[in-house]
Amino acid sequence: MMKLKYSIEESAAVLKQGGLVAFPTETVYGLGADATQETAIRKVFAAKGRPIDHPLIVHVADFAALFQWAVELSPMALALAKVFWPGPLTLIVKKAPFVSDLITGGQDTVGIRCPNHSVALKLIKQLGNGIVGPSANRFGRISPTTADAVYEELGEKVDIILAGGRCQVGVESTIVDTTKEHPRILRPGAISYAEIEKVLGTKVLMKERGSTAERVSGAFASHYAPLTPAKLIFSREKWLAYLTADNLPQALLTREKIMLSPDICVIQMPLDARAYAHQLYATLRFLDQKNMRQIVIEAVPDESEWDAVRDRLSKICS
Repeated sequence: MMKLKYSIEESAAVLKQGGLVAFPTETVYGLGADATQETAIRKVFAAKGRPIDHPLIVHVADFAALFQWAVELSPMALALAKVFWPGPLTLIVKKAPFVSDLITGGQDTVGIRCPNHSVALKLIKQLGNGIVGPSANRFGRISPTTADAVYEELGEKVDIILAGGRCQVGVESTIVDTTKEHPRILRPGAISYAEIEKVLGTKVLMKERGSTAERVSGAFASHYAPLTPAKLIFSREKWLAYLTADNLPQALLTREKIMLSPDICVIQMPLDARAYAHQLYATLRFLDQKNMRQIVIEAVPDESEWDAVRDRLSKICS
């Protein structure tokens, strides 16, 4: 029987025994397994329905652990870890020889992150090992930002859901490849390319949409999606012009305060990018329970601070 509770000691014991523990981070809740136990890692893929070649991220307790899990660390990897850890930044680095191919998808690199959440850090330290922790959801679906959302997604597939409140950031970490000559953002997140450029003093490249050169978490074209069909629009007027009674009810996510017909559920989203990201997944999960025919989302600004939100919307609505 799955348990939803707050117990670091019991959760660490379950991990040591090869079980699965969902745990909170500042980004989203992760589905955790001991990163040195291949049988446990396989359970993560099975519980999520995740493709076996899709890499996982290893969560560690501190900067020093980077030297355990990686080799040939570049100066840029060390600089970014010193500034942004603990925090919502995953570094792609050359993996240490012992790191399982199950974690890396058979690649010679591994994603490492030190989360900025007291519960997650206490759990990792109590275990005394790294924890793989993809989002605690069914593969491709909305990432959970509360313990209740984890249970909605995975139910009894998890041995313990370690409750730790609602996630502060609300979208997954920024992923930066530090193994090449130039740093490259493979997935936008709360830490922007401008912040990374400021630390490194060099230009940061962005992964081209649709590129399959690097396999990392969240790289599929369709991801983070609600069960209700979602559509991204750039003109509210055009959408309304083609709307008919047969297409109702619908929901609209907008950053403006407006009123429409009773058959259109208007959700006013924040003007600030970080606040918008914080609310996005919870809002989609709420609307998934409202039997809407469609969730319509207005495009957000084409500015760097909105990169993470635009990335998620492009996948939610693809």
